[in-house]
Amino acid sequence: MNTPAKPRKSSHAATLADVGRAAGVSAMAASAVLNGARTSARISEETRDRILEAARQLNYRPNATARALTSRRMNTLGLATTLNREELNQYFLEVFTGVVEAGAELGQNTTVFALEDWHRQASRIPSFCDGRIDGLILLAPLLDDQEAQQLPDHTPILSIHSNVIIPGVINLESDEEAGAQAMVTRLLEMGHRRILHLAGPNHSLGARRRVAGYLRAHEQAGVEPPPDHVVEGEFHAESGRRRLTQWLEAHRGEELPHAIFAGNDAIAMGCVDVLVARGIQIPQQMSLVGFDDTQLARSARLASVRQPLRELGQRAARLLVASVDAKLGEGQPPAATNLVLPTELVDGATLSAPRPGPLRIT
Repeated sequence: MNTPAKPRKSSHAATLADVGRAAGVSAMAASAVLNGARTSARISEETRDRILEAARQLNYRPNATARALTSRRMNTLGLATTLNREELNQYFLEVFTGVVEAGAELGQNTTVFALEDWHRQASRIPSFCDGRIDGLILLAPLLDDQEAQQLPDHTPILSIHSNVIIPGVINLESDEEAGAQAMVTRLLEMGHRRILHLAGPNHSLGARRRVAGYLRAHEQAGVEPPPDHVVEGEFHAESGRRRLTQWLEAHRGEELPHAIFAGNDAIAMGCVDVLVARGIQIPQQMSLVGFDDTQLARSARLASVRQPLRELGQRAARLLVASVDAKLGEGQPPAATNLVLPTELVDGATLSAPRPGPLRIT
């Protein structure tokens, strides 16, 4: 019978071989007990106790990679998106919170992969799926059909607010057109007629859907939108500041719009800076509404269209884990292909009835 060696202190991290020597067994036996590795040998309770005690004495920490090789999973989800270097992306933070919350409940870590641009860096996406994650969430991917076809198929992938249909990829989104239509309808019902829409970029499906909702609300109300009242921009505050300033300068001497419907909350917050600097009171002289209902909007009491961003993140994480389980033969794959969640209107301090008389742009 092998006599266990007395554990000795070492300057390096203990390995399975160290634990095995200390317990008087092979490294394979130690791995079977500590990492769940398969072995043909039967390990007695006495031997198991010796291995556990040796591991405790040596302060052994299981190797995550070794465990992954045994279980065929890293218990890590990936989240890929683009991030604006100039300002905090509130949309990302809301979704990310949901992913992390649901992931933690399911014993998953979350790794974020940041891209500068979807088109220029689409070729990087396969490298994210190199074994360090079990599945990948693409957040608001602006991929074309050809780029979507090049995504790896060996790793489960799921998208949130995808710009195109990606074969074999579950997509989650909110009903953006319905939300935009509902908000503009409310403005029209309150008596607002000159509604300026500072939109997102036209290459974004979400931005186009919000423009469609704006136009449909006018059509159903029998109201003709004023010309030049849909302005394309980007989904960030600087775009709101720049586009609104340019629009006001180009329409100097004309009547000020009754309200601004911003393509997202970031654009709306950029508009606040411009209106306050010009002495235009919100909402007494002009109402302002956004889209998303992010934490920043809630703090500013901005009227907005609420997207269930946190819930989208939570559902995405759960569906992705279910997809990973199915790939490993541990369950049935999710039946969903495209999941659309409803939006809702949020009242705020930036929305009121239209001003009583015309106000000229100076």
